[in-house]
Amino acid sequence: MSWEWDAATLSALETFLEGKGLRDGAPEPRRIGDGHSNLTYLIRIRGGHAVLRRPPPPPLPKGANDMRREARVLQALAGQDVPAPRVLAVAEAGEVLDVPFYVMEHVPGHVITDTLPTGFEAARDGRALAFALVDGLAKLHAVDWRACGLGDFGQPEDFNARHLKRLETLMNLRDAAAPSWLAGMATHLKARVPKESGAAILHNDYRLGNVIWSEAPPPRLLAILDWELATIGDPLLDLGYMACCYPAEGEEPTPTQELSAALLAPGFPGRAEIFARYAEVTGRDLSDLGWYAAMAAWKLAVLYDYQHRLGRDAYYRDATQAPRFIAAAERFAGGL
Repeated sequence: MSWEWDAATLSALETFLEGKGLRDGAPEPRRIGDGHSNLTYLIRIRGGHAVLRRPPPPPLPKGANDMRREARVLQALAGQDVPAPRVLAVAEAGEVLDVPFYVMEHVPGHVITDTLPTGFEAARDGRALAFALVDGLAKLHAVDWRACGLGDFGQPEDFNARHLKRLETLMNLRDAAAPSWLAGMATHLKARVPKESGAAILHNDYRLGNVIWSEAPPPRLLAILDWELATIGDPLLDLGYMACCYPAEGEEPTPTQELSAALLAPGFPGRAEIFARYAEVTGRDLSDLGWYAAMAAWKLAVLYDYQHRLGRDAYYRDATQAPRFIAAAERFAGGL
């Protein structure tokens, strides 16, 4: 994912920011984050800083890394009871770069992964932080997506079966048959596809490392990040994904649970309590949650396996990543 700003693109960005009333001298973009998809930069603007999000260098798969789509969902969430960054400007492909991008407000705070920031204590703050995390997801799922202009943003009808079929196509995108540990879970899931629990805005990558927290305790969730996979679908798939990203003592962690290892510290509630909190806040029936968690884990296994076979990103070189997701899927399939 190699790409650098040059004199021409920096000049074009400066002109673009001037036209939007945001320029304050040289933007001085600096790469931030460790994402393995879109590229994110901190830039200087009038009044402080902002964040610029652009896709990786072409070629891109059809429908992937759609900055206009990501900006649209953030614009739709403006004014809603969801902590989402405010979009400041959107550029089309060819306007500044050869790809579209958008600029959003910069929200100062902590991004937490494997350890808590200085000043936070698991025994004191863990429960509040975990509940704030799941409450943020509940707030997103409560948004009236039609009323906020996202009526054509997705196709929630038969979402679960269609989503599974699309991923199965990716799983089989290879010269030989898919390995049995992937294909077997696909067969299990297809035989048990539940009717959708409803339709809501899905984040599709909701985890500890994709939110920003207050700089000092008590923990406050300030902003939800990385909306590139957002769509309209069954909200329980987001909750199932949280299970794949919320580690539990005594279990072999999935790669995404390793990215949230701070949640293992004494003082944080377990997954069962998190799910109970979501059910209490939303009133949703979670009796099929094991299927959704298994589905999310299998989905991640398919995606990690695909990236491993491509061999373009060093993060996916570990051949144990996808099988670890399948091991989690098998645990989840037995019930949560």
